[in-house]
Amino acid sequence: MARETRNTVITETVVTDPLLAADECCKILGCSKPTFWRWVSLNFMPKPVKLGRFSRWPRSEILDAIEKAKAARQIVA
Repeated sequence: MARETRNTVITETVVTDPLLAADECCKILGCSKPTFWRWVSLNFMPKPVKLGRFSRWPRSEILDAIEKAKAARQIVA
């Protein structure tokens, strides 16, 4: 008796730019949540991507904001 089997191909998705929650951003930046949200409101940090009730930031945008701050520091000095 022949048994029919299904071949299932499982593909793995690699996330190259993960979305970070506010607390993860705070760990990268070394700041508190209130400070992080203040920086967002002052446009020092990018606005979040809203996913329903969740706010998330692409890691690349947080790292870009750090690089911009470093570049601005070098211009002033």
